[in-house]
Amino acid sequence: MPPLPPVTKTLILICTAVFCLQTFVPQSLTLWLALWPVGSGLFGPWQVVSYAFLHGGLFHLFFNMLGLWMFGSELERVWGQKRYLQFLLAGALAAAAAQMAVTAMTGSQNPTIGASGALFALLLAFGMLFPNRQVMLLIPPIPMKARTFVVVFGALELLLGFMDRGDIAHFAHLGGMVGGFLMIRYWRRQAPFGGRRR
Repeated sequence: MPPLPPVTKTLILICTAVFCLQTFVPQSLTLWLALWPVGSGLFGPWQVVSYAFLHGGLFHLFFNMLGLWMFGSELERVWGQKRYLQFLLAGALAAAAAQMAVTAMTGSQNPTIGASGALFALLLAFGMLFPNRQVMLLIPPIPMKARTFVVVFGALELLLGFMDRGDIAHFAHLGGMVGGFLMIRYWRRQAPFGGRRR
């Protein structure tokens, strides 16, 4: 296994450290760093980024960090540190915007936490850059091409977004994918950002 590139490694360490802090002061960190709905009275502008460093449990942290390692490591090597960070930020911000829109429409007052929105942006980018790469699902262990993997997960998130009334922010995941897609289009100078570079 190749060594982790620096940004991916640093983000995994930060998220793990913050999760450890959550075990000691969970209410304080959630109050200040989670993404609260705008009308809740607890919203702060920094939360559109800080929420991505919090996680709701060990499995939530594990699967997000596993995805960051699986998809983020290679994308960081391809793009370099600066562009990789820009992409992650775009995914996190787009996921936050989507979730704030959903909470505004539904009247929910629940906070949102987790790096899943940025992770879904990475997933989409991996499928766009390496569409024929084989990806193995964990449960069930089924191999499929990366582009199929992206389509399946995107469709599931859309379906669950309308069906599930639980604690998972499915539309934030979709928002992350949209943000990632738009970022790649912007870098390529494709619509809606103008003509292709010559």
